[in-house]
Amino acid sequence: MKTYWDIIGDGGSRVLEQVTAQRARIADGLSGVRHLVAVGSGKGGVGKSTLTLQLAHALRARGLRIAILDADFNGPSQARMAGVQGALFVPGRDRVSLPRTANGIGVFSIGSLIPESAALDFESAARGESHTWRATREFALLAEILASFEWGALDLLLFDLPPGAERTVQYADFLGPRTSFLLVTIPSEVSRGVVARSVAALSKGSHRVLGYVENMSGYYCRDCDAIKPLFASAASSDLGVPCLGTVPFDPQLARDCDLGMPPGALQGRPAGRVLNAIAQRLLDGLESTELHS
Repeated sequence: MKTYWDIIGDGGSRVLEQVTAQRARIADGLSGVRHLVAVGSGKGGVGKSTLTLQLAHALRARGLRIAILDADFNGPSQARMAGVQGALFVPGRDRVSLPRTANGIGVFSIGSLIPESAALDFESAARGESHTWRATREFALLAEILASFEWGALDLLLFDLPPGAERTVQYADFLGPRTSFLLVTIPSEVSRGVVARSVAALSKGSHRVLGYVENMSGYYCRDCDAIKPLFASAASSDLGVPCLGTVPFDPQLARDCDLGMPPGALQGRPAGRVLNAIAQRLLDGLESTELHS
């Protein structure tokens, strides 16, 4: 199969020139970003988006410059959780400015542009082939977002990926070897097994998996100030990468996300303490990788 680079005589479409120009614009736009970290999971429903936002808050509290790109275009949730639903995108001289949370985290999410009652529509001219068309259009949209928005000087740009082991690998291929990965699971053998497949798939390339986080590892009972079991399958499994931490479910966190509020109430609670520790381990892993690259 030919690549863009093999195209000769494209009928005047200048497709190779356009692709090269866009890649150069993306590289220029991300030149001020120190670390790219994709948060993914082969399994849906593990709280990946919530964890991405809470890690962003924990990193921001350390004084780091943070932004989130909500790459789940068909199920965006960062706009609501970060409190930027309906935010205005302001064009600058060369690129579009990012909406920001109250504490300064830049957030791009399709959820800021379309209401939750509407779906992102990728029309296809080929009947019965919309699945092929959608995948192509999604990555074309991601490239346009990376090229068109002002990312500026950042310590970390976090990508909130859509669920699915295959989707994780597709995004890894698109984002390239510069991007590190953090995977999310829950204390379920089904979930761990799917995440293990993502680890195996990513290990076939040059992609760095910093580790995984086990989310919903018990739940926090406010009345008794203790962590109670949530899943019957509590025994840990070896996924072949480090576990950066286990986060208990806290109803207050779920409420804050629904209301688009910063996690101030989590300070001093088990989930808040664990998230702070995970943020530090994430930074340690990135620095270690940087030293050995």
